[in-house]
Amino acid sequence: MATALFSHPVSQLHDPGVHHPESPKRVEAILRALAEPDFDSLDRRVSPLLGKEKLHWAHSEEHIEEVFRAIPDIGYVAIDGDTVVCKDSGEAALRAAGGICAAVDAVINKDVDNAFCLSRPPGHHAERHRAMGFCLFCNPAIGAYQARNEHGLRKIAVIDFDVHHGNGTQDILWDDPDMFYASTHESPLFPGTGSEGEMGVAGNILNTPLPSGAGSFEFRKAMEDRVFPAVKEFGPELIIVSAGFDAHREDPLASINLEDEDFGWVSKRIVELAGELCDGRLVSILEGGYNTEALARSVSLHVMAMMNAVD
Repeated sequence: MATALFSHPVSQLHDPGVHHPESPKRVEAILRALAEPDFDSLDRRVSPLLGKEKLHWAHSEEHIEEVFRAIPDIGYVAIDGDTVVCKDSGEAALRAAGGICAAVDAVINKDVDNAFCLSRPPGHHAERHRAMGFCLFCNPAIGAYQARNEHGLRKIAVIDFDVHHGNGTQDILWDDPDMFYASTHESPLFPGTGSEGEMGVAGNILNTPLPSGAGSFEFRKAMEDRVFPAVKEFGPELIIVSAGFDAHREDPLASINLEDEDFGWVSKRIVELAGELCDGRLVSILEGGYNTEALARSVSLHVMAMMNAVD
């Protein structure tokens, strides 16, 4: 089998404005990196449109209507100070969510070993009732409910190493004891959530805040001492990764000092964890990362770690 790469050109048409950090240039840089010969064996697939009815797994009708009502015919509309949409944003968001659902299908059906979803807009800040932080719909949560509602899996874990706390994923999974969410993130930092005391309805939320200036040692220790043991104890049937690369030392939006190799390391460890716990079932989706050169290098290491797990 192989590692699948799910993407669609519309992700590059979601344009929040020329000076916005969540730029189409992010995907363009990653695609250039993944065009290198080392990645020739990727199973490249088109992210399908998600049926809007599946958005209700994670979001209220009011939120869904508000997002699509905001989509303009021309120009830009700011849903909030950070979250801006254009005419192609609705399709891009539906293909981001559709891509992770298709990836979940492919992995569970053993059509591929694992999958990376290269999509925009990102998802982990979108709460049940509101868009925020560049995010319209919560892709990782929708992917988790795809595994449950379409395939009968009960226990799904989401591991989030984006530098910003995934308040949306936490909000949506909070009341579901069979969904586990683990996040490492800088604190204090946007969105201001993610304290260790935020634990979910049944201890199914694990937050590990890292101080500004933390680096490889603190990040790896958090993963080895807290995140990985907790995921093992939970015993998931599928692992979903919110793969944000903005904890890189070159990233302009935060102050954590990870190197390229840290993303390669954590990716390899998560691949190993999936092999140990859930027959290798692993789906990853792009979240943040705003220095395009550092992002492309880090994503390359992330995807290569997934490819190295292929039978």
